[in-house]
Amino acid sequence: MSRVSKPYEIVERALELSTTDGLVVIADEHSSANLRWAGNALTTNGVTRGRTLTVIATVDGAQGTASGVVSRSAVTADDLEPLVRAAEATARGAGPAEDAQPLVSGVPSSPDFTDAPAETGSEVFADFAPALGDAFARARSGGRELYGFANHELTSTYLGTSTGLRLRHDQPTGTLELNAKSPDRTRSAWAGRSTRDFKDVDPAAMDAELAQRLRWAERRIDLPAGRYETLLPPTAVADLLIYQLWSSTARDAVEGRTVFSQPGGGTRLGETLAPLPLTLRSDPHAPGLESAPFVIAHSSGDSGSVFDNGLPLAPTDWVRDGKLERLTTTRHTAALTGLPVAPAIDNLVLDGGGERSLEEMVAATTGRALLLTCLWYIREVDPATLLLTGLTRDGVYLVEDGEVAGEVNNFRFNESPVDLLSRASEAGRTEKTLPREWGDWFTRAAMPALRIPDFNMSSVSQGV
Repeated sequence: MSRVSKPYEIVERALELSTTDGLVVIADEHSSANLRWAGNALTTNGVTRGRTLTVIATVDGAQGTASGVVSRSAVTADDLEPLVRAAEATARGAGPAEDAQPLVSGVPSSPDFTDAPAETGSEVFADFAPALGDAFARARSGGRELYGFANHELTSTYLGTSTGLRLRHDQPTGTLELNAKSPDRTRSAWAGRSTRDFKDVDPAAMDAELAQRLRWAERRIDLPAGRYETLLPPTAVADLLIYQLWSSTARDAVEGRTVFSQPGGGTRLGETLAPLPLTLRSDPHAPGLESAPFVIAHSSGDSGSVFDNGLPLAPTDWVRDGKLERLTTTRHTAALTGLPVAPAIDNLVLDGGGERSLEEMVAATTGRALLLTCLWYIREVDPATLLLTGLTRDGVYLVEDGEVAGEVNNFRFNESPVDLLSRASEAGRTEKTLPREWGDWFTRAAMPALRIPDFNMSSVSQGV
């Protein structure tokens, strides 16, 4: 075995091998553990380990600075020199990088940079697995079947640069998805949770929630397409606002390509988007949603730049008290647009000042309203308005005067999250949630339920 095998040693050795003007090295040490189940019984489980190394070389030239990025997995010390040379060759063969900036410097080193990577394993399910088994037994006796999976990942990222940065971040990511079905498969309900360590998830409570939804579905009511007062649960709100965040790059807004562009030029910064005192924010230190406190960029794109690697991140309000406060920028796009530097952060929180739970919002409903479970297959229709389309899934319920009357058919919807914020009449209590559609890419979210007086169910869907 090579003597150079620890992640920080790999980073240091790659930096020593550099012959270009600048180098960024990112070593990601991955581990994961998972459980899967079907029909009230565990089916599979597994544990994985892996390493990915990304080398970003920069070359200064008369026309500007070029960058070359190469990533490979399962890298050993013997692979380092070919990998560094490949990144350097890519940089030398590339034209000037539009987003070129001086590499970040002056950030204090992480005190644990030389420590071994954190790892997850089957022990993360030590308390969860027995509780899941109890839920299986209750479901079996209650005449329902549970399906789903639990996944826990832990990534230790080591970031080193030729400007002296030595940074480290450990990111745990846990997701739990649970489906309950009637034995004849005509009724289905879903619940999901995000977690850092599986200590704050309760399979029994989730099973009880799903059992209630299956009971609601015993009565079927067909409704036509139309606009309905609708209660969006936190998971659905998260899916919509994550897409809004992804669409909030400053450069695209300034150049007139997004919903945040001002007609005639400029952006909508400072404009009131919502009459409710809604604040949409990201904070790398948000309790329970902690994410990397510095930029980790494996490639450059609309919302990130490899030249910004290691740039410290600070709490950022995207919308504050209903007003558009910030659009995402790199150092490059901030300079282009004249706006503050505001890099993307890997979590999202919506605060609306509400105190009611979703159940209390249901009970407070007068007249008719729809209660959704989740959204899926969300796609963009029009970037100028951020009009999205998608489908409801795993349960849409009719609420009549504070009581759930039964399950209705699924719908296709057409709505813009920006427009929804302007029409929301109530925001509930903010709570951690798992986005159903974007949970593979973005899991750290906390949202309230929202009451929308006239949500557009554009057509009836036969989906489940």
